[in-house]
Amino acid sequence: MTRRLVAPLLVLLLTACAAGPDYQPPKPDMPVTWTLDAPWRTASPDDAAAKGPWWQRFGDAQLDALEQRALAGSPTLAAAAARLAQARAVVTAGSSAQLPQLTLGTRDARQRISANRPLSSYNSTNFSTIQNDFTLSLSASYEVDLAGRVQRSVEGARASAEQSAADLENTRLLLTAELAVDYFSLRALDTELDVLQRSIALQRRSLELVTARHDLGAASGLDVAQQQALLDTTLTQVDVLRRQRAQFEHAIATLTGTPAPLFSIAPEAKVFEPPAIPLGVPSDVLQRRPDVAAAERAMAAANAQIGVASAAFYPSVMLAPSVGYESRDLSTLFNAPSLLWSLGVSAAQSVFDGGRARANVDFAKAGYDVTVANYRRVVLTAMQEVEDGITGLAALDRASAQAQTAVASARRVLDMATSRYEGGASTYFDVITAQQALLASERQAAQLLGQRQLSSVFLVKALGGDWQGGVRAAAN
Repeated sequence: MTRRLVAPLLVLLLTACAAGPDYQPPKPDMPVTWTLDAPWRTASPDDAAAKGPWWQRFGDAQLDALEQRALAGSPTLAAAAARLAQARAVVTAGSSAQLPQLTLGTRDARQRISANRPLSSYNSTNFSTIQNDFTLSLSASYEVDLAGRVQRSVEGARASAEQSAADLENTRLLLTAELAVDYFSLRALDTELDVLQRSIALQRRSLELVTARHDLGAASGLDVAQQQALLDTTLTQVDVLRRQRAQFEHAIATLTGTPAPLFSIAPEAKVFEPPAIPLGVPSDVLQRRPDVAAAERAMAAANAQIGVASAAFYPSVMLAPSVGYESRDLSTLFNAPSLLWSLGVSAAQSVFDGGRARANVDFAKAGYDVTVANYRRVVLTAMQEVEDGITGLAALDRASAQAQTAVASARRVLDMATSRYEGGASTYFDVITAQQALLASERQAAQLLGQRQLSSVFLVKALGGDWQGGVRAAAN
């Protein structure tokens, strides 16, 4: 009997294969190089090294401290980590189906058998008995993975866990990038507020000068009114910028897991210099960006689901041996006559399901097509973001240098206009115009410095994070 059961089982195990297509990673068409704009050039980043805290390349100790607080206290990051833990638990649970399931059971009962139960033989009558029933059994169950259903399920669970790990990395990248963007936006406003404060001090001195000249009869009341109007307009802009700064401050508080009323950052005007970012080649983005990795793992999981659905066309084979003892007397429970066992194989094959199995396969294939399209979209978006960052940062570098030249020119114009006014060669309107031009030039220069920092953050995010090696590989 044992040979009759074991021989077919061995044949099934040897001939078993996983249903559905084996997963083949996609090979999207990638450009060989980026479209570079001076001063960029292709570098060689170290993709094999672990990616570290990219924000430290900006050289700001307060930003470093805020990033650490965000990584430790962000509820969004904590939720992503919990989802990863769930996905890994699913892998463990799915992998357990590849091993036999053992169950140890026991029963201790005292029961009365009915005398009026159906007869088992017309030659003997039933009678009522009261007796004990002691049972101890060990049973096993094991699904013979004939069509690879369990194997494909485990493959899908592992791919989903890897996708969750990539999602966690992407959440970390987005969190740190968003915090850096808010921080540099706040510091850009600090620099712009500093420009306004210096302009207000200049305008107050000019107001004192033109008021004194008016008292001496050398200037008209119109000159005083024009200077006062310019000062009032500048003071209004200060309140507007302070409101914007408060919003960025509150956003940083939320990202770090701190209630906004308990959080503040002291104003500080800084001149930032963006770090040099090694570009690498376009194919590096496929290796480095966590959202691309997550989209690719989603395809692997969807492909495995095709195999799970296709396994419904094959028989389901189960092994369920058991061994144990049963006795009406506890003292004889482990005697040889109390031994009981069973060994058997059960198989089930769907004969007619109204097309349900085929519909499930079609559904799984369509789901896979969705993930393929989504992967292609993510890759195209990555290419766009990197190109936008490269061209945008190069343009901002040139614009920032030109803005500094414009500030110097505006200062010279103001000095000349003031001298001509004091010498009686021009009206005070020329001085007002020069002050307005200088303020506009200085604010534009401050805004461009902030935009350069933001563009650097966006480019780092677009490239997928930091490199441990080659910090100066793509320098000016």
